Amino acid sequence: MIFIQPISPTAVDIFGLQIRWYALAYIAAFIVGYWVFKKLSRGAMDKKVLDDLLTFVIIGTIAGGRLGYVLFYNLAYFLEYPMEIFAIWHGGMSFHGGLLGVIAAAFLFARRGGRASPIKGGFAILDLLAVVTPIGLFFGRIANFINMEIMGRATDGPLGVVFIGTPDQTPRHASPLYEAALEGIALFAIMFALWRFTKLRERTGALSGVFLIGYAIFRIFCEQFREPDAQIGFLTDWGLTMGMLLSAAMLAAGAIIFAAAYRKS
Repeated sequence: MIFIQPISPTAVDIFGLQIRWYALAYIAAFIVGYWVFKKLSRGAMDKKVLDDLLTFVIIGTIAGGRLGYVLFYNLAYFLEYPMEIFAIWHGGMSFHGGLLGVIAAAFLFARRGGRASPIKGGFAILDLLAVVTPIGLFFGRIANFINMEIMGRATDGPLGVVFIGTPDQTPRHASPLYEAALEGIALFAIMFALWRFTKLRERTGALSGVFLIGYAIFRIFCEQFREPDAQIGFLTDWGLTMGMLLSAAMLAAGAIIFAAAYRKS
């Protein structure tokens, strides 16, 4: 069993102005992701086009992540309190919703905002984003752990974590760290290796498909240790969670996209 002193969710407090770790995680993800995307694109986009794309991605991530949480995880509550949909500072973001938001943003950018870019097409942009996205996942899951949210199921094993002084003294899996390691570090290593050392990048859409498949597999594995959302619980008697269900759909979509991309000349 591992005992950990809780970390304040507020990273900086300047005269009452609080900056939370979760906000810093988003900022770090976008900054590092922007830099890596720029390196991968090898100067194909000038700074203005990159900045425009970043704006599209930020809006797609936040809007999609919030709407995904509303629709997939707590619709009844938000139907009763619709103004809470906009209170994102209260927490509640869905990766699957954020992913849909980024996909929509990429295609919208390619069609309307990316005319000055030599990288054409939504899937061409998504292939680059597929390599970059695990960076954001890593920072986000670390912030989840600091906030002591989406913690894992109870365990009596040696990896059980207890936050000292908190109401819940049940040893639990540190599932956000599992996800940071797999969905963040491992998936980035896989995607970068495929981009750098294979010719999959020449088949538009292939890397997007691989990302969907890879994330879905890692997420379904991590869901074995993650406590399901209290307002939903398990969807079936045998332990199906909403995260597993959405990831299964993501896995199927990834396989279809990869197969279509690989067949194209």
